[in-house]
Amino acid sequence: MSKNYVNAPLPFQGQKRNFIKQFKEELKKYPSNATYVDLFGGSGLLSHTVKQQNPNAVVVYNDYDNFKQRLNTISTTNKILEKLRCLVVGLPAKKTIPEAIKKQIIDVISIEDKKGFVDYISLSGSLLFSMNYVQSLAELKKQRFYNRIRKSNFSAKDYLKEVEFVRYDYKELFNLYKNIPNVVFLVDPPYLSTDCSTYKNYWKLADYLDVLKVLNETNYFYFTSNKSSVVELCEWIEKNTGGKNPFNQAEVVYRYNNTTHNTGYTDIMLHKRYTTTIT
Repeated sequence: MSKNYVNAPLPFQGQKRNFIKQFKEELKKYPSNATYVDLFGGSGLLSHTVKQQNPNAVVVYNDYDNFKQRLNTISTTNKILEKLRCLVVGLPAKKTIPEAIKKQIIDVISIEDKKGFVDYISLSGSLLFSMNYVQSLAELKKQRFYNRIRKSNFSAKDYLKEVEFVRYDYKELFNLYKNIPNVVFLVDPPYLSTDCSTYKNYWKLADYLDVLKVLNETNYFYFTSNKSSVVELCEWIEKNTGGKNPFNQAEVVYRYNNTTHNTGYTDIMLHKRYTTTIT
């Protein structure tokens, strides 16, 4: 059996590692042989989890952010990290890296950058303050470096094995599958009112609301947080205008996440079996 990942093998903003236990439990209420379409594939963790739990399911992973490119260049990322570990020997962990060492680190990365693609998001986790990501050498040079160099190499062996990779705008992908029987949509868009800097496109309020259209008369898992207030907005619209609330009669699961010792936010997962054809 292939490895069961509880978090994505590479850093990814917004991955669902804190929600996987609850997701697995709720997934048991859905058929093991359905077609699961991950409209906002992201790190692929939801797709991986579905395939691990339901081997007979068809799982379609929308790799719109080209995570596959990052997976395919893990060997290059590991080679860079091995060189960086040598440069920071003796430096205190999680403390600022001196400018002289920073220059040497930039030199190492620049060599690989000239050869081709460099996974700056993964390298950010080893060099920048927690949850701070860049996507280019030019952006990286502007940052203050911290000694957070990963101690072990990355590995993604068998990750997303037997999952179908596609690359579409989510609306196009939805239209391809919306009329087939026994389909469940996984809907995890970038959260409203949170940092979306590592996603490919800038999202406006209208974009978030457009996503709700895919929840109309479909089977779905939808992910948001209390920061977005999308759920409250839909409830208000239903109550005060008579408009349709796509979350009406959906099951809701909450998970509180600490960001510091006294602050945090709540992740929200809503899911609904709408059709009678899903068995």
